[in-house]
Amino acid sequence: MTLEELIKICNPVDISGDEPYAIRNLQQDSRLVKDDDLFIAVRGLRTDGHDFIEDAIFRGASVIVCEEPYYTDDKGVSVIEVEETRPLLGELAQAFHGYPADKLTTIGITGTNGKTTVATLTWQILQKIGIKTGLLGTVRKYYGTEESESRLTTADPIEIAGDLKKMVDAGCSTVSMEISSHALDQQRTSGINWDVAVFTNLSHDHLDYHKDFDHYASAKKKLFDSLNDNAWAIVNFDDPRGPFMIEDCASKIIDFSFQKNSSIHCKILESGEQGSLIQIDDIKVETPLPGRFNAYNVTEAFLTCTALGYDAQLISRAIKDCPGADGRLEKVTIDSDKGDKPTIFVDYAHTPDALKNAAVALSEVKQKQRPLLILFGCGGDRDTTKRPEMAEIAEQYADKIIVTSDNPRSEDPEKIIRDIEKGFSANAVWESIPSREEAIKHIIQEAPADGIILIAGKGHETYQEIKGKRIHFDDREVARQALQKLNTNPKNEEGK
Repeated sequence: MTLEELIKICNPVDISGDEPYAIRNLQQDSRLVKDDDLFIAVRGLRTDGHDFIEDAIFRGASVIVCEEPYYTDDKGVSVIEVEETRPLLGELAQAFHGYPADKLTTIGITGTNGKTTVATLTWQILQKIGIKTGLLGTVRKYYGTEESESRLTTADPIEIAGDLKKMVDAGCSTVSMEISSHALDQQRTSGINWDVAVFTNLSHDHLDYHKDFDHYASAKKKLFDSLNDNAWAIVNFDDPRGPFMIEDCASKIIDFSFQKNSSIHCKILESGEQGSLIQIDDIKVETPLPGRFNAYNVTEAFLTCTALGYDAQLISRAIKDCPGADGRLEKVTIDSDKGDKPTIFVDYAHTPDALKNAAVALSEVKQKQRPLLILFGCGGDRDTTKRPEMAEIAEQYADKIIVTSDNPRSEDPEKIIRDIEKGFSANAVWESIPSREEAIKHIIQEAPADGIILIAGKGHETYQEIKGKRIHFDDREVARQALQKLNTNPKNEEGK
């Protein structure tokens, strides 16, 4: 990139210093700066990039973009002062990578619950109908068929631009992407013009960051406020905040409902442990995903693909073979099964609404006499007000509950458990086992053979965050080990 091109994008307040010899890569972390890189100083929640300008120059930065005057005597270093660096970061990231977002059909999915499933289903459908598509989300990234691990629901603008460039280079024409409220509030997706935006639902989460529900909703709404008149907005009108999302929205709108009048009317025709049959207007859609909340997810993915102009019947046939995302009501099984054992589902549910959705789904599909057992915890250093709420929900649906550790982070796991316990009534049947491994093994060992177990909170995650470290831990692995032990040493008639 040339200085002239950079100035045109930045619309600077002031320019000082020398003209750079070269401008190579864009960095917002001074530790990553190498010779002739551009360093942009962004103010964050915990640190201010302006405090690291000197370090960036020491490491070889040729251009500094910042919000306040900064003077340097270093040769070959240009300082560009702008009004705001945060919204500029995304646009610069796209420019440095050759504007990859402009070369893709872009699909953004936001909401409290369902983002991962909707994004993954959309990717799976498009791949199955022959549209080479990328996926960016909580569980993993795909550049067509090439897979990569994902660290965040929505990465920083530089990483996003790099990922989109990889998709373009891999021959992708489309990207399906989860967008968190944090990302929208922090403008991490600036520089991307969305072709389709999807709103799943809004419930209690991230209020430690957004402070109240109105600010949380407004952060989500930013995605829809950014749409132009060529884009599509797909909105769940059964959610109370659905109409709010599209207030003053410039795009074309598809609103759908299972409960009331809307432009797209939907109905669950059948639902069981093996999946559901849904009617979306006059199209019947069969899915292996169980539960009412998954009916919403499948509908949103279906409508996303039809909004892009693909044939509804073709999409319906594709959905039949789409398994959705890992760790979302994922059934845990073992290869060799000798006798009756409890049925186990692992789910990422870590909010009150998500836990309720998973519990309701399993309550709906199980036979009445089968007991439901729920194991869950709550993350540390996060919104504490949802902890007793999740206890209330678990008590409402479960015959027995085990409270355990989730990702305690810097908090004491037993303190988190005490916060959760405040939500139980005197009639609740529960126990606490702080070790998540011991808790999972215990609930499987003690469950009746016809029991259904929901292990909630971590889903696809393969680690626990404890005292600043990520320690390998996979609910599914531990559950399989416990099932295998039952397989080898089945309970006798006395239950030993």
